[in-house]
Amino acid sequence: MIALTDFSAPVPANGYRWWYLDALSDDGLYGLAIIGFVGSVFSPYYFSARKKGPADPEEFCSLNIGLYGATGHKWCMTERAKRHLDRSVTQFKIGPSSMAWESGTLVIRMDEITVPFPSRVRGEIRLTPRVISQEEIALDPRAHHHWRPIAPVADVEARFEHPNISWRGTGYHDMNWGARPLEDDFSSWVWSRTARGDHAHIVYDRVLRDGSQSGFAIRIGPDGKSQAIPMPKNIELGTAFWRMKRPAHADFAVENIKTLEDAPFYTRSLFHTEIDHENVAVFHESLSLDRFKNPVIQKMLPFKMPRRR
Repeated sequence: MIALTDFSAPVPANGYRWWYLDALSDDGLYGLAIIGFVGSVFSPYYFSARKKGPADPEEFCSLNIGLYGATGHKWCMTERAKRHLDRSVTQFKIGPSSMAWESGTLVIRMDEITVPFPSRVRGEIRLTPRVISQEEIALDPRAHHHWRPIAPVADVEARFEHPNISWRGTGYHDMNWGARPLEDDFSSWVWSRTARGDHAHIVYDRVLRDGSQSGFAIRIGPDGKSQAIPMPKNIELGTAFWRMKRPAHADFAVENIKTLEDAPFYTRSLFHTEIDHENVAVFHESLSLDRFKNPVIQKMLPFKMPRRR
C-alpha cells in the first residue's frame, strides 16, 4: 500500500479538495488539527476571485495548522499560489510544508509561521491508519460535494522542534472535495467524530441553501464498513466570544467543553460524553456559511489567513 488518496486528483474551477486530520494525545494534554487545501474554501482571496469568474483552485492553496494544549494555542494558515505548489499521487507540497504517504503512513512535515503573533511551528506528524474506510458519501442532493473518512481511527506520533513537544495519541483522517463553493449549496453544517477503541462514531448535520436539513450518523467498525445509527439528540454547546451557535449531538451529558477555535463563522470544540457506557472525547466543528459570506467578515479574514505573494 503506497497511498490511500491521490493528492494529484484534478480540482475543477471554483471547486476544492481538502485533506483533514486531527488527534488528541493519550494523556489528553495536547491536540491538533491540520488541513491541506487546494482551493481554500475559507480564503477571502479565493472568494473574491470567484466573484469575477471561474477561478483556478491551485492559485489558492494552504496548510492550516492548529495546535492546542500546555504550550498554548498556535494557528498557521498562510495561503500560497500555484508556483509554490507541487502535487503527485503520493504527495501534496505547499511552500516549505508537505503531506505525503510513506509506506502506508501519512507524514506531515511543516515549517510555518503563526498569526497574528509570529512564531515558528516546525515539526513532523506521522498518522498510521488503524482502520481504513472506502466509504464515500455525497453531502448534497446533486452530489456536488463529497466526503470520505479515509482513516476513521489512527495512531498518531507528533514531534515538534518549535514548540519543543512530542507526544503519541489517537487520531482521524478524512477528505472532502467539491465542484462548487460551499456557500453556494450550504447555509451551515455541523460535524463531529470520536473513537471508541477501533470503532469511530461520526455525525454530519447540514442545512442546505434552500433551508432543508439533512443529517446522518454512522459507526465505522474495524473492517472499515459503516453502519447507519440513530442521530443522537440535539444539544447546544453554548457560544463563545463571536457568539457563534454550536449545535451538537449527544445522547448523554456533555462535560469538559473546550473551545479550540472561535472565529466569526467557525468554531472547533472538544468535549466529553458517553457512548456505549464509555467516556469518549469528541472533536466538533460548527460552520456558518451565511456568516462567511458577510462582507465585514470577508475584510477581517486576511488577518488570520495571510497570502504569500
